[in-house]
Amino acid sequence: MRIGIDPGVAGAIAVIKEYSFEMLEVFDMPVMPGTGKRHQVNGAELAKILREAKAIHAPVKSNENIQVYLERVSAMPGQGVSSMFSFGCSYGIVLGVLAALQYSVTLVTPQSWKKRAGLIGKEKDAARTTAQLLYPAADLGRKKDIGRADALLIARFGG
Repeated sequence: MRIGIDPGVAGAIAVIKEYSFEMLEVFDMPVMPGTGKRHQVNGAELAKILREAKAIHAPVKSNENIQVYLERVSAMPGQGVSSMFSFGCSYGIVLGVLAALQYSVTLVTPQSWKKRAGLIGKEKDAARTTAQLLYPAADLGRKKDIGRADALLIARFGG
């Protein structure tokens, strides 16, 4: 089983089969109210989603057959301090949950998975189009489903 994670509050979690890359499930990142008007990743709900996915799709005691690919994020030019802090908190929550579940995590840069998916130099929504072609059964019809598309592509091309 492969898990791809786009770690932002608008991100998602995708679960695919390891060798056939068949989509098993895709979830929006669970969020809860944070400080002010901002939301933050709900770590307890994320852990529940990951535990349930393992129980259904990889029901063995060992975590060895689970590969997690997490997009490695960093500060982007032009982003405000408070949004970067919020994004960093989300990333930290995801890393903490994965560590608590004792999943082995491979950090992948956006450039690496996008290159493998043929998305370098293309507009952001091209990831959604590519994911729709690879996973026609995935619910990716809304513009805001870019996180789901990214998570599917991270899982598929992460390693």
